[in-house]
Amino acid sequence: AAAASGHESAVFGIVEPPRRSRGRLILHSLVMFGREFCYAVEAAFVTPVLLSVGLPRSLYSLVWLISPILGFLLQPVIGSASDYCRSPWGRRRPYILVLGIMMLIGISMFLNGDAFISALVSDRSLKSIWAIVVVMFGVVLFDFAADFIDGPIKAYLFDVCSHSDKERGLHYHALFTGLGGACGYLVGAMDWGHSVLGRLLGSEYQVIYFFSALTWGFFLTVHLFSIPEQPLCKDPSVSDCSSPSALRLLGSQSNGYGALSKEPSSTSNVTARLQIDPGSLLPQEQKKMTFRSLMKAIIHMPNHYRCLCISHLLGWAAFLCNMLFFTDFMGQIVYKGNPYAEHNSTAYATYERGVEVGCWGLCINAVSSALYSYVQRFLLPYIGLKGLYFMGYFVFGMGTSLIGLFPDVIATLILCSVFGVMSSTLYTIPFNLIAEYQREEEEQPKLQGGNKSPRGTGMDCATLTCMVQLAQIIVGAGLGGLVIAAGSVIVVVLSASAMSLIGCIFIALFIRYVE
Repeated sequence: AAAASGHESAVFGIVEPPRRSRGRLILHSLVMFGREFCYAVEAAFVTPVLLSVGLPRSLYSLVWLISPILGFLLQPVIGSASDYCRSPWGRRRPYILVLGIMMLIGISMFLNGDAFISALVSDRSLKSIWAIVVVMFGVVLFDFAADFIDGPIKAYLFDVCSHSDKERGLHYHALFTGLGGACGYLVGAMDWGHSVLGRLLGSEYQVIYFFSALTWGFFLTVHLFSIPEQPLCKDPSVSDCSSPSALRLLGSQSNGYGALSKEPSSTSNVTARLQIDPGSLLPQEQKKMTFRSLMKAIIHMPNHYRCLCISHLLGWAAFLCNMLFFTDFMGQIVYKGNPYAEHNSTAYATYERGVEVGCWGLCINAVSSALYSYVQRFLLPYIGLKGLYFMGYFVFGMGTSLIGLFPDVIATLILCSVFGVMSSTLYTIPFNLIAEYQREEEEQPKLQGGNKSPRGTGMDCATLTCMVQLAQIIVGAGLGGLVIAAGSVIVVVLSASAMSLIGCIFIALFIRYVE
C-alpha cells in the first residue's frame, strides 16, 4: 500500500489549470443567482403555502429537520463519490445536473402541489391530506437538493480554475448570490394575484413558479456549459492520460489529506513514469469509499480543516438563528403586533405590516451581500482572509446585538446590511481558505501522510457544506424551545449575536493565518 501510494505521489505532478476569462467565470457563477432566487421564493412563501394546505403546527419542525439531517448524513458520501466519478461529461457536472433537476421538481411540487391535487382529487378530506403530503415532500426535496448542490458547484470551480481564478470565481459567486436573493424577494413582494399573468396562469403561486422555474432552468444550463470539465481517465495506460489536462484532473482528485507530489514534473517525465508503471494509479482509482471510512477520514482530518468546519458551524448557526425568525421579530418586537390575534384585528394587521417590512429588510441583506462581495476584493490585501473572516462575524454580532437591544424600524432596516456582510463572508471566505490550504499542501517539498486515503476537493467542500446542515439541525431542534422558554422572539436575535461573537473568538484563536 505504501509503495502504491508512493507511485501515486510520483505521478501526480502539479499542473496549473489555464486562466479563465472574466466572462467564463461570470457564466459559471450565474447558477448562484438562480439558486438564491429560488431560495428567496421559498423563504417568502413556505409558511403561507403550508398554512394554506392545512399543515398542523406540530409538523413544522419535521419539515425543517428532515432535509438537513439527510444532507448531513449523505453530503460527504456524494462529495467523495464525485471525486471518483468517471462520467465522460466530467466529475462534478453530472451531480450538479441531477441535483438541479431535483430542485426543479421540488419547487414544482411546493408551489403547484395544492392546485395539482385539487384538479385530481374531489373528496375534501383526501384532497387536504394529499396536498399536505405533496407540498411537504416538495419543500424537503427542494431544500435537500439546494443545500446539496453547493458542494459540487464549488468543487467544479476549484477543478477547472487556477488559484487566482478560484478567488475571483468565489467573489462572483457571492455577488450573484446576493443579486439572486434580492430579485427573489422583490418578485415575492409583488402582488401578482391581480395582474395579467396571475389571471392567465391561475394564481399568484403559479406566477412565482413560472419566474422561478424559468430563472433556475436557464442559469443552470448556462452554468453547465460555462467551462469545459475534463473527465477522469478510465485506463491510465492510454496516451490521453499522459496529457497535462488529464494529469491535472487526477492530481486535483488527490488534493486534500492524502499523499501529494510536491516536486514539479515535466510532461515528458510524467509520461515516462506512466509507461513504466501505469498500474500505480489503479489502487487509488478503484478504491471504494464507504460511509464508515468516510467518517473516519473526517474525524482524522488535519486540525486546521477541523477548526475551519467548527467556525463555519458557529457562523451558520448564528446566521440561521437570525434569518429564520427575522420577519417574526419585526412583526412582534419592532412593530409590536400579535400573530395570534383575530385576523381582522388591528394587532394582527400591525404584525402583518411588520412581516412585510421584514421582507424588505431581507432584500437589503441580499443587496448588501452582493456589494460587500465586491468590497472584499479591495480589503483582502490589507487584512487578509483571516481578517475578513473575523470582521464578518464581528460586524454581524455587533449589528444583531444592537437590533435586539434597541428595536427600532429605521435602525433595524439600516442594520440589515450587516446580514449581507455575514452572508457574503460565509459563502466565500471558508472556501477561499480551503483553496489556500490545498495550495500550501501542493507546494510543500515533502510528502504528507502518504499512507492515508486520498481526499479530494469534492469531499473538502462537501464536509464544509455539511456544517450548514448541522447548523440547521441545531437551530431547528433547539431554537423553538428557547423562544418558548424566554417568552419572546427577541432571544433569537440576541442568540445570533452571542453565537457570532463566540465565532469571532474562535477564529482569532484557532483559524490558521494564511498569507
